[in-house]
Amino acid sequence: MTKMKTVYLGNLRTEAEHLQSGNKIITDAPLDNNGKGEAFSPTDLLATSLGSCMLTIMGISAPAYGYNLEGTVIETEKIMGTDPRRVVELKLNITFPKDNNYTDRQKRVIEASAKSCPVYNSLHPDIKKSITFNY
Repeated sequence: MTKMKTVYLGNLRTEAEHLQSGNKIITDAPLDNNGKGEAFSPTDLLATSLGSCMLTIMGISAPAYGYNLEGTVIETEKIMGTDPRRVVELKLNITFPKDNNYTDRQKRVIEASAKSCPVYNSLHPDIKKSITFNY
């Protein structure tokens, strides 16, 4: 069981600590929600978590299926809705290094792995997930 601790620092800023490692991250409210926008917002972290999780699960599959993900980049765009304020869509653009010649089977495994990550499966089905794979 992973444990974290989050402390409110004031001025719409928090500090979260991963207790096992001691690593810390700061969040700020975004500019459009009375914040300074000087760090990831909590919803930015939600969006970023999806990309990080997808890369991790794709990486777990890589050795068994003989492909390399090193250098793969995910650019994520978060679309917010109102009433209530929430994430309504996450657009992920995944770009793989050009020197990899993935087989059709490897591409199927990569795409299935990406969509089987725990964050993807934890998001409410009303959140649209638009994913583009650029091989």
